[in-house]
Amino acid sequence: MAMTTRQSDFRVRGAALALAFCMGAAALPQARADGIYLCVDANGRRELTDTNRRGCKEINVPGAIAAPPAHHGGIPAHAASAPQASVTPADFPKVDSAQQKARDNDRRDILNDELQREQRRLGDLRHEFNNGEPERQGNERNYAKYQERVAQMRDNISRTEKNIEALRREIASIK
Repeated sequence: MAMTTRQSDFRVRGAALALAFCMGAAALPQARADGIYLCVDANGRRELTDTNRRGCKEINVPGAIAAPPAHHGGIPAHAASAPQASVTPADFPKVDSAQQKARDNDRRDILNDELQREQRRLGDLRHEFNNGEPERQGNERNYAKYQERVAQMRDNISRTEKNIEALRREIASIK
């Protein structure tokens, strides 16, 4: 049975794609290994592996990711140990307490101003909402348009109330 050029191209591309996939899949565990070794057999063929065998040399791969820690009893080793305090690098910029207090005061002032604006907005929205019966506008002869505007007003009131709650929580969290 004769094979057309198109079928041949498809098989070659498919084989190349399969080979690329296999090579990529084979490289994944190696990239996470503790060491990567280049082995050359008697025929001169080269092989990359994560096991050190006779005739293999360890190679340094930039950007390689270390293997994850071993699990003991179903719990990762890092989770079983007590939490460690984070260490700040020596060259990390530091802010003295007076400057930090000034920053916190500025932040509190900004949040308080925003809280006052939101509270005024909530008052205006509630006044306009008129307990669920706002004044009809001239373009709302259709009752569905009126209901749509009332629903939008409810959403705006709810959103503003949530903003106020969030601002109060944020202000309370400032030291």
